Amino acid sequence: MSIRRADSLGGRAAIVGIGATEFSKDSGRSELKLAVEAVRAALDDAGLTPADVDGLVTFTMDTSPEITVAQAAGIGELSFFSRIHYGGGAACATVQQAALAVASGIADVVVCYRAFNERSGRRFGSGVQRREPTAEGAALGWNLPYGLLTPASWVAMAARRYLHAYGLGPEVFGHVAVLDRRHAARNPAAYFHGKPITLADHAASRWIVDPLRLLDCCQETDGGQALVVTSVERARDLPRPPAVVVAAAQGAGRSQEQMTSYYRDGLTGLPETAVVARQLWRSSGLSPADIDVGILYDHFTPFVLMQLEEFGFCGPGEGGAFVAADALPLNTHGGQLGEAYLHGMNGIAEAVRQIRGTSVNQVAGAARTLVTAGTGVPTSGLVLGADG
Repeated sequence: MSIRRADSLGGRAAIVGIGATEFSKDSGRSELKLAVEAVRAALDDAGLTPADVDGLVTFTMDTSPEITVAQAAGIGELSFFSRIHYGGGAACATVQQAALAVASGIADVVVCYRAFNERSGRRFGSGVQRREPTAEGAALGWNLPYGLLTPASWVAMAARRYLHAYGLGPEVFGHVAVLDRRHAARNPAAYFHGKPITLADHAASRWIVDPLRLLDCCQETDGGQALVVTSVERARDLPRPPAVVVAAAQGAGRSQEQMTSYYRDGLTGLPETAVVARQLWRSSGLSPADIDVGILYDHFTPFVLMQLEEFGFCGPGEGGAFVAADALPLNTHGGQLGEAYLHGMNGIAEAVRQIRGTSVNQVAGAARTLVTAGTGVPTSGLVLGADG
């Protein structure tokens, strides 16, 4: 794939199965157990068996290696296994990797999975601890001595600049939090099921790192999520309506770092997201007007606004007003703020449900969904669509 021309991946693979564990704050079992449960649930949903699987994809951060998951899940020989770097930025790229393997004939059925005890085990929100020396760590080292120790603190720098540049106040971020929790309140799988919030609740929540409040920050969750990818032709013989991969892309911007890209020309946007957006629109032939539902990575509310702007749904500085106007159905599962933080994989599952027509917050006639992965890091994205 080139960032200068359309690619030919679209329409050659589809997501045919989704499965997850419950989302909790204390799973009481190993991350491997969570991964296997999610994988088996996704295969059951697809009408396939472990014997059908010949490929696995996960994240570099995952503690459950592909061959170990294969062994524990009863999967036999593998012809393809892969891992994607950069935390939540990997989510949509796992499906891209699976689609590439299927389209090229390297594998027939590939399962993408992510499982962690991110609340009861190692919490990403606790910041940098016991990090091994790496080039990536050296970049962080420029900022750690000044107190930028956690993801919230890294995002707060860009969020403060965004507000200053457009003359906005931190209440603009509250529209994302309220929207997500409204959808989560109607989602029985969501941790915040039955618990909507108001803009006043957002404004009253405690500061984490100015200008971010508690309700601007995603949850920390224990759980697992898996997705099954195969060819569109095979998908048509399976029990569930396929969610066709219309387009898939990865992106990193100039002067890219992992969450601390402070030496770019500006801090009010997400250049890595812009790379993904250009490729998705170019390869799919679609535009923002063609999207029925957006599932946008919401680890922190400010970056949802910036994503909307980078994808062209609204102009710079207009993301908050766009969300407040309900101009596009967003994060209908409740997002990572309301449903669960599974590094974006649960968002892909929601996009599939919208295509199938089975979401608890179903958008009538949803035929095309946009899904994004983690921002502030090298990232990825998908456009999924109904077959035919």
